[in-house]
Formats: sequence, structure tokens, C-alpha cells
Amino acid sequence: MDETEFWEIVDSTREAADGDPEEHADLLVERLAQLDPDSVLDFARHFETRFARAFRWDLWGAADIMLGGADEESFDYFRCWLIAQGRHVFEGALAAPDDLADLVADFDPDTDGDAEDVGYAADEAYEQLTGVRLPDLGLPEPGSPEGERINMDDEHVMADRYPHLWQRFA
Repeated sequence: MDETEFWEIVDSTREAADGDPEEHADLLVERLAQLDPDSVLDFARHFETRFARAFRWDLWGAADIMLGGADEESFDYFRCWLIAQGRHVFEGALAAPDDLADLVADFDPDTDGDAEDVGYAADEAYEQLTGVRLPDLGLPEPGSPEGERINMDDEHVMADRYPHLWQRFA
């Protein structure tokens, strides 16, 4: 599976779920369960690679503003949600996290920004196909977020760093 196919699966299942993260996860599991186990492993590698790429302080700061606070667990779920939004939103957020104010037209912090189940879709599909757990993917585990740590408790720092997100969500 190449990167284009990965994003096509993410996009088609999100669109079919009408953006609902739980429905998206269910449809993603169904779609992946139609593939062979090696393809599911490829999907999982693509997902986990992007999950690790998004482990950055600047994205954590954006998540903190959008969600009204983001601890480590909620930031993990936010990164799953970010991947679930598709290549355009994901790559746009990596290029400029403050652009999420424009990249995500409709965002409700009570219902959006958390796609934990999407993060487990490959695990579930693989187990359905093989009867065993998804093996270790052999990818390096990130130690700490990339980039410079941001003082998310300082409103002035956050407003200066993320003017568009701050205006929209704070």
C-alpha cells in the first residue's frame, strides 16, 4: 500500500461516515478487513508514521487551544483526529498549525478533536483477519515532542503564537 492508497482509504471512510469519528472508525475497520493482512500492516505503518510526525509541541499548542486544554492523552486522540481529517488538513497543520483555524471549517470541541477509535482501526481489522494481535511494526517510539516546548498556560504566548486559533477558539 502506498501513501496515496492510505489517504484514499482515510478519506473515503470519513466521507461515508459524514465526519463522525466513531462511525469513521467502524467504517475504517470494515474497509481494512477487506484487505489482506499485509496491507493492513502497511496501513498501520502509514498511520503510525503520521501519528509520530504529529508529535510536536506546536501541534500540541494548537490542540490545547482548539480543545480548551489538552493533556497527553487528549493530544494523542487529537493526532488520530488530525490524521482522520485527511491529507490536506494533516499536511496543512504540520506546515502551519495556526492554519487549522481555516483548514477545519466546523469544529466543536465537545464532539471533534478526538478520534481515539480511528487510531485502533488497523489493530481491530488485523485481529479480525488473523485472529491474533497486530505485531510490533518496528517503528521507533518518539521520546518527547519535536520542537520547542510551549508554555500553554501563558495566554499571551498562545495568542501571539496562534493568532487565528486564539481568535476563533479562545
